[in-house]
Amino acid sequence: MAGRDASRAVLFDVDGTLMDTVHLHTVAWWEALRQNGHTVPMAAIHRAIGMGSDHLLEHLLGSGRDTSRDDDISGAHGVLYAQYWSRLAPLDGASDLLRACSDRGWTVVLASSAKPAEFQVMRDALDADDVIDAVTKSDDVEASKPAPDLVERALERAGVPGRHAVFVGDAVWDAQAAGRAGVRSVGVLSGGFPRQDLLDAGAEEVYDGPRDLLAHLDDSLLGKPSALGG
Repeated sequence: MAGRDASRAVLFDVDGTLMDTVHLHTVAWWEALRQNGHTVPMAAIHRAIGMGSDHLLEHLLGSGRDTSRDDDISGAHGVLYAQYWSRLAPLDGASDLLRACSDRGWTVVLASSAKPAEFQVMRDALDADDVIDAVTKSDDVEASKPAPDLVERALERAGVPGRHAVFVGDAVWDAQAAGRAGVRSVGVLSGGFPRQDLLDAGAEEVYDGPRDLLAHLDDSLLGKPSALGG
């Protein structure tokens, strides 16, 4: 697209970063686990949101669980969460942030762990296709966050090395995945993770949410694409 700096990219997580969906996922996972005989506190589930379902279930239930039930649990989550699709909404300032980054010359990439149909619902709700240059979804990678695969695939789609990109995410798993891929990261609090947790996971800056990051864009890592990397 005209005016873009193809050598610099900003990679955005979607759930909890651009879309107000984290607590909906928490409730859907809680019920899916309950239906399959597992009582897990919502607080524990909330802190696992942002992982792919494979890592999430191991994190919550342990490696010694009966993994033959994983597909049933994940499937139940998908069915339960789909009930919210028609009501999914972007966080305040999310679409404006994408447009502001594009206007500054960033290549804009959505890097989501969502499955294709769910991802499309969120993309439609964001209504910013004119400034989105590339996307990655769960079916584009073999290993989910906090593994670096999703970030690495997003870099491939953007056509830039890790030192020329910034990842924006709401979860510690985002910051960890970015760090493992050699990408600097910015955190937002809109997914519910505490500021210090995001900083400890590797985020260099933390903002309240998309609107707050947008308001401080000039002073953030996203202020000027040409200033990033060598």
